[in-house]
Parts: sequence; structure tokens; C-alpha cells
Amino acid sequence: MEITALGHAGLRISGTETTGLVDPWLSTSGAFLGSWHQLPANDHLATDAVLQPDWVVVSHDHQDHLDLGVLARIPAGTPVYVPTYPSKRLVRLITSQTRLRVVEVEPWTTVELDDAGSWLTFVREYSPMCHDAAVLLSVDGVSVLDCNDARLTAAQTLRAEQLVGQPIDVMTVQTSGASWHPICYEYPEEVMLRVSAQKRRAKLHAVQTLLRATAPRVVVPFAGPPCFLDPSLAGLNRWLQPPGIFPTQDQTATWLRERLPDQPIVTLLPGDILVPRERLTLEDPHWQDFSFGRLREYLRDYAHARAVDLSRVYTKYQEPDDTLGERFAAHFAHLGELSQYFLREIDMTVRFEVDGPAGGRWDVALRPSGVRVDLHGRSSSVQYRFRLASRWLAAVIDGRIGWEDLLLSFRFSATRDPDVYNDYLIGLLKHADRAALAAVEEYDSNRDVDTTIVVQSEHGGYELNRYCPHAGEDLSENGVVVGRAIRCLGHNYEFDLETGECVNGRCAPLSTRRLEPVTTAGV
Repeated sequence: MEITALGHAGLRISGTETTGLVDPWLSTSGAFLGSWHQLPANDHLATDAVLQPDWVVVSHDHQDHLDLGVLARIPAGTPVYVPTYPSKRLVRLITSQTRLRVVEVEPWTTVELDDAGSWLTFVREYSPMCHDAAVLLSVDGVSVLDCNDARLTAAQTLRAEQLVGQPIDVMTVQTSGASWHPICYEYPEEVMLRVSAQKRRAKLHAVQTLLRATAPRVVVPFAGPPCFLDPSLAGLNRWLQPPGIFPTQDQTATWLRERLPDQPIVTLLPGDILVPRERLTLEDPHWQDFSFGRLREYLRDYAHARAVDLSRVYTKYQEPDDTLGERFAAHFAHLGELSQYFLREIDMTVRFEVDGPAGGRWDVALRPSGVRVDLHGRSSSVQYRFRLASRWLAAVIDGRIGWEDLLLSFRFSATRDPDVYNDYLIGLLKHADRAALAAVEEYDSNRDVDTTIVVQSEHGGYELNRYCPHAGEDLSENGVVVGRAIRCLGHNYEFDLETGECVNGRCAPLSTRRLEPVTTAGV
């Protein structure tokens, strides 16, 4: 079996009797309003030979994993396997814009790929707030655990290992962030650097912990980082370097090798081939002159080469007419009808400062009693503020893209007061789906609050719930005590050890009690 890197999170899996593509993103138009581009470019792989697979896997609906233009070139009727999610948005997008046959697969349910015993299944994140899933494949008896954007636990990777009946042969891991925080927030420089460094360390540490517990035969860092070629966003390329949240593959490999010296790690550029059992890497000669150490020159030439594609983004998303405000109000009125639970958890006023034609200052009060939109922006108390251009907002209001596509485009700025993340606000916007929101409410209402762990801090020992109230991360694996708080490395939520209250996000409290004296080792 051979694995060909397609760039970013894309893979081509070639066995003796079956060949498939996983999350191929090969277009030259970028993702998320033309903001993200593959690093390095990979369009030389978008050939008819590559796009004739027996099957395709799409892990989730982020545009750097779901390339509808590429999928539309694949022969009609080819099965595309997707995880079963509460929302059917991923299924709708694929069926409406391609001729592929969508097959939804439940977590841990295996699907046969050929007559030789090859199969795949999905490993979904626990919390339905996050529609992300890893894919586990066994082709010619060689196993691949492709984590893409999913944050897995050690228990899940152990179950994957048990399912294949041996250590995982190849495990792909993502350490590059996919978040607009803190880089889109109007923080002072020193705060921006401090928060970025913290998030970078947390992501790398979480992957290190998972790899130590899993010990695959080979690790491949991938799934980013993106680069930014639009001149208006080029400044974001600074975050490709420390302490940025977008570490490149070589930075990740160096960091992991220092801490896991016995773990084999391979970096692959688009077109490179890995033969897992032989631990053989065949390098694509296309990259003989490429180096991550010369990114400045590479990105300059890359932006020039994509200039026409970037100009088409602005042509595609025209400036709106004067009805944008009315349509904005109707849009939020619809969102307010989807989940009383989410309105109760949000309970704030959000201001949108919309620049450009048909723009204005618009306040949206999302309260337990309902949603009220003020197109004059007269609220005296605003907890969140987003500033963005009217052309990008119109794309969301018209249904051409989703809110998360806009947020991941980084084509906005934001502030919040107090500086506390509200996952329910972002969840309402990104899902905008009754079934998906109901699944989150059910998950929140049925958390395991009985299983506990004991941690040590400089202030004493504490018994607390083992699972993070936000997304169910196992704090015995991904919890770090910091002063008087425990930080969950999954999403960087911090909880006061004394009170259990979340100190940096809108989240249910963590059940905790102080122990005296401490008799159990800490996390």
C-alpha cells in the first residue's frame, strides 16, 4: 500500500485492489472567501489520473477539506463516504454540486472498500458542537488513522488500535490552528503574542500526549498550515513563525522529535509517497528547490501566481444592495427560532459594524426571551463586536457561505467585553441547524458528572469531574494545572479549582471540591 500526500490534509491511498482520496483540496481559488491557500501549492496534482478514484472520503464541511470543484470532476456515481452528523449540511453540499453518491457512515461502523478485506470507518469527536471526525482505514492490512481536524482522546486511538488488531501503521496529526482567536481580535501586541504562544504550546502538547499514548509506527504532521496570498491578509503569514498558531510541518516535526525521540516522524510535501511497512519515502521532484526556510520569497511568487484567482473572489462576491439590513434582521429572526437553549446560554448583545455599501451599525440582542435586531445600533451594553465588510456579510445572509466560512476567512475583526469566549454564540452561527443545536443540548444535559480525578496544585489537592464540561475532553489526559486553575488543552478552557467556574469562556462549571490532606498524585 502507498500513501501519496496531496497537500494540506489530502491523501491518496493506493492498495492492490482499491484506490481512494481523502479530503482532497486541490483548487487554485483558495478556501474561505479566497483567504486560505495550500502551503506549498499542490495544483500540479489535480490531474485526471488522480481524480479517478474508486471512492472518496470527506471528513467534514470545512472548505479546506471539502473542495466541491475537485469533487465535481470525479466520475458520477463514485461513492463518497462521510461521517453521520446531526446536521445534513455536508450531505446537501455534496449532493447539490457533484454527481457523487453520498454514503453516510456511523462512528465505528466499518465499510468494505474491496474484496480483499480493506475497509474504513470514522471516529467522531465526542461533543456534537464540533462536527469533526478522524477516518480509520485498513488497506492491504496496513492501517492509517487520519486525524485531520478531529481532537481524539487516547481512549479513541486505543479503540482504533484494537479494531485493526495491531499498532497503527500511520497516524496523521494536525498541529496548525484553525481559529480566528486571537489573530482577529483587537488586542495589544503583547497580549496577541502571549495568547498565540499559549495556544501554540497547548496544541503541540495535546498532540504529543496523544502520540505518546498511541505510539504509531509512523507519524505524519499535516493538515496545514494555510498561507494567505490576498494582500489584505498577507500580514497573517507572520503567524507561520513562532509564537504563531500556524506551525509548519517542519516546525512540528522538530518539536515532536525533541520530546518523542523514539517516535518515527515523516514530513511529506504534495506528491511525496510513503510506503508504510517499508518506511520508504519517495520524494516528488517538483519540490527539489523548495524549503520552508525560504518562505518569504516563496509566498511572494505564490501570491503573484494566484493574483487572477484572487481577483475573481472579489468579482464573485459583489457589494450588496440597500436591502442588506432588512435581510440581516430577518436572518437573525430565523436563527432565534432554532433553539431556546442556545439563546439562554448566549444571553448577550452582539454588535455588527458593517463597512461599505448598505452597511451600518447593527445590534443583535440574543436573549432567553428572543432575538431583537436594532438597525440603528443604539444598545448601551454590547458584549461582542464584529467589524466586517458588507460584501462578505452579504455572502452569509444570502446563504452562499456559512458563518463559520466567514469567520475562518479572517476577513473581520472582533472585540469582547468581558474577554470571555461564548461557544454557544459561535455554535448558533456556525450550525444554524435545529437538529445540530438539539444534539448539543442533549449532550450538555447528559454529561458524565460522576467520574472524577484528583489533581495537585500549589494550593492543595482537588477532586474534580474527569471530563471537561465544554466538549468532553478527558482532563486526566489533556488537563494541565496552572496556578489556581486547570486548563483543558482541547480548547484552552480554564476552570477555577476552588469554584469550578470557567474563567475564560461561557461554559457550564466543572464539579470540584478541595481535598485535605492530598493523598493522590496530580495530573
